[in-house]
Amino acid sequence: MKNDLLSGKPVKSVVLFALPIMLSSLLQYSYNFVDNIIVGQYVGTQALAAVGNIGAINSFIIGTALGLTSGFTIPVAQKFGAGEYRKMNNYAGNSITLSLVIGISIVVVAHIISNPILRLINTPDDIFKLSADYINILYFGVPIQMLFNNFTGIARSLGDSKRPLYFLILSVLVNLALDILFVGKLGLGVRGAALATVISYFAACVFAGVFVLKKEKELNIKKSDLVPNKKIFAEQMKLGIPVSLQFTITSIGSMILQTAINGFGSSAIAALTAAGRVEQVMNIPMSGLGVANATFVSQNYGAGKYERIIKSVNNILILDLLISVFCSAVLIFAGPYAVRWFVSNPDAQMISYAKQYLYTIGGCYALVSLLFVFRNTLQGLGFTYANAIAGVGELLGRMLVSFLLTPYFGFAAVCFAGPVAWLLADLPLIFIYLKKKRMFKSLIEYK
Repeated sequence: MKNDLLSGKPVKSVVLFALPIMLSSLLQYSYNFVDNIIVGQYVGTQALAAVGNIGAINSFIIGTALGLTSGFTIPVAQKFGAGEYRKMNNYAGNSITLSLVIGISIVVVAHIISNPILRLINTPDDIFKLSADYINILYFGVPIQMLFNNFTGIARSLGDSKRPLYFLILSVLVNLALDILFVGKLGLGVRGAALATVISYFAACVFAGVFVLKKEKELNIKKSDLVPNKKIFAEQMKLGIPVSLQFTITSIGSMILQTAINGFGSSAIAALTAAGRVEQVMNIPMSGLGVANATFVSQNYGAGKYERIIKSVNNILILDLLISVFCSAVLIFAGPYAVRWFVSNPDAQMISYAKQYLYTIGGCYALVSLLFVFRNTLQGLGFTYANAIAGVGELLGRMLVSFLLTPYFGFAAVCFAGPVAWLLADLPLIFIYLKKKRMFKSLIEYK
């Protein structure tokens, strides 16, 4: 069931490891897809706009939380690659405890700040209550999502990318059934959609936890491993905080941009919600390869196999660029038709906004491939500060569009916010990676 990432052809190893991750990502995105489609079809455009309106806030809270767990499990993969299994169990156990404690803390803070943030981003009055109802239920799932993300991160660190997929399949089926029941049959609206998501994640988390703790052969977490160790705690936080900051910073940029979008009304919000979901699906192949390469890089970095790292990055970059060309074509030619899935009777203005957005980002999608390759590679190496730097670049890009360009170019400027953010994130990542690549080459020559 596991992939050997320390031997064989690097690109083949990464691609085979990435396939289940891509399917897992598709299933994770299906949560939003299912919620949005059922809410849009059963409740209406305003409800869809309400769910879409909280996207940036949701990324700010939940993305920040999940960013931490991504950093927590980096040493697990590195110690596995180095064959230091006792230390690997120490890191894995601490990551579980930290995920639960921090997740509970985030729930408390999130409920305090969510409504003020909704006001801050100029949420239209006609969707304010719907947005608040949806997001305040969704936040109860933060500790569950952190634990689930941590369990699957541990499994992937040990070379298993397949079983996490099975847990997500179960979760998606539960989510779909509950969405139909709560929203379609019981008429609970956006609150029902949020409740279905929380319950479905709980189901996936329970199964993932049981598997990781009981079935992973290399893993033998003792009770003492679950007790926070100050040294391990500090190291994991040092790795997790920059990744978390990346989500935090980019989400702040998204919230700033959402403020500008909200000025165009509910049709624009609904259009970008639907178009954004289509865009997320197109991200899956490149994102999956990036996440897989991060684990590949972590294990080989721990094993001191630097040549394999360089070869893998070169090949995955070429593959990602080719995929981005295909994704661009899909966004431009098929994207506008997919938008209609989300609303039964979309108005002409909504469709016009969605088309304009998809055409714009479709022409700039190669920038996304660079972002996924270099950000995940540096994360896998443990240089997570690069994530925070890239996040600052994305923030500056969205602020530039929101404050300087939108007043003059209107909705067209909103459509260019993503490409500008990607470009400003790519530049520092490429520079940092090339610097590390020179270091690896010198280490290879030294050997």
